[in-house]
Amino acid sequence: MEWVSAENIVALGTAVLGILASAGVLWYERRVPSRKRIGYRIQLDTPIGSNVRNGRSNIRLGLFNDTPDMSDGTLVLLRIENDGSQSIADNDYTGRELHGLTVDFTDRFVRGLAVTQPSGADHLAEHFTPAAGLRFVGNTLYIPRVPLNHGEHFKLLVLLSGGPVGCEVRITGGIRDGEVMPNRAILPDDKTPLFSTAARNITVLLTACVVALAAIIVVRDDTRPPIGCAKGELTITGSTAFAPVARELAKKYEKDCAGSKITVDAHGSAAGIRELAERGEQTDKGSPPLIALSDGPKPGGFAQLRENRVAVSAFALLVNDKVPVRNLALDDIRSIYDGEITDWSELGGPPLGILLVSRDANSGTREVFQRRVLGGNEPANSSRDCLHKDDPRAKVVRCELDSTEQVLATVARLPGAIGYSELRGGAGLKGAHRLDIDGEAPSVETIGASAYPYREIEYAYTYGRPPADSLASSFLNYMRLGGGQDVITTHGHLPCVTPKGLRVCGEE
Repeated sequence: MEWVSAENIVALGTAVLGILASAGVLWYERRVPSRKRIGYRIQLDTPIGSNVRNGRSNIRLGLFNDTPDMSDGTLVLLRIENDGSQSIADNDYTGRELHGLTVDFTDRFVRGLAVTQPSGADHLAEHFTPAAGLRFVGNTLYIPRVPLNHGEHFKLLVLLSGGPVGCEVRITGGIRDGEVMPNRAILPDDKTPLFSTAARNITVLLTACVVALAAIIVVRDDTRPPIGCAKGELTITGSTAFAPVARELAKKYEKDCAGSKITVDAHGSAAGIRELAERGEQTDKGSPPLIALSDGPKPGGFAQLRENRVAVSAFALLVNDKVPVRNLALDDIRSIYDGEITDWSELGGPPLGILLVSRDANSGTREVFQRRVLGGNEPANSSRDCLHKDDPRAKVVRCELDSTEQVLATVARLPGAIGYSELRGGAGLKGAHRLDIDGEAPSVETIGASAYPYREIEYAYTYGRPPADSLASSFLNYMRLGGGQDVITTHGHLPCVTPKGLRVCGEE
């Protein structure tokens, strides 16, 4: 496994950044606010006079209009709060004077003051007395040593004159083991920010890392190369039902492994087994470069052939769309192939004669059908055109074809026809549809959990054990253990090496 890669570095960096950011926020929450701190905000700074120096005029009535020297009057609302995590006592103020805090209004003079405190904090009012240091002189306001619990606050509404709005307002004072700091006030016309600056910066950094990681994963070539590439030539023969999987695997292997040439030449499971045995007996160089795929286990008499379980395949019965039947009992299927039921009207369908479209004797799909469904052999071939009996003594009209593709095309073409194929072969076929058996639908997903009988293991056979560095050995590993699993799954089969596949392949 490649540990040092671009995506791994970005992933590690993202994880480290997330941990550091979380630790930083935790430290900030635990450490920084733990200091004693008084924060102040200017929540209102508005003119009540003509305010001609700011280029704005306003309307004044009553007291504001009648009071002398208030043509340049302004109102400032200050909020003083304990925004630390510790309470502040009156002896925590460090100034030598009687008062605790000083407010300086640059270029303006204090004309009046009103103090308010929130409900539940009426006890604060007793501290705002001249004896406690509450007073104003010129442009300076003196605030007493007001004890504040965590989160408590009070407000000062100050009437000013002599200067425009926006002049600097500065609060000073000392707190033992703490500080007096401004904190930003959200004015009535402001939009409350969803995130703090720190939160926004962390979010941007983490998002950038995640996007970079995703881009690397999307852009990179994630195709796993075959296990132990080998050069040479190899032929795949046997099952026509599994041939589409073999062709795609061969193409992918050749693309990833230069110098390899794989030919897929499928003529049926039985024919592939015989060809492999004959080639093995004729060669004096050990295992020939040939793999035979088989729907189900090899017949007896081929002791030199070594099996490899590759996948579990489901097969399906298909019937022409002129027959609306969707489900057949297992006994009815056997009666059809025994010649006891010859017309679909006997099974609730239209008055159509039943036409059996089958594979030849080399077919593994046919062998599985006989063993798993019929429990015996199919009847003899009685028709060359799949429509008329060549032998009038035959109980059924039955023809044999060389490939699954021919079976599918014939069933879709002839009203009343019934045949079989591997599961994916019949998917989306126009003119024909699948049949359930005893109410069980053909499906790879339910294999092992249902009693659907028409299924089998796909085997890959070699003559003896091929050399470990041979193309045959490498391709087998690729098909069973490597990237071939994705191809097998895509084609509607269940790989034997998956957890579910191991159980099913071990039971069969």
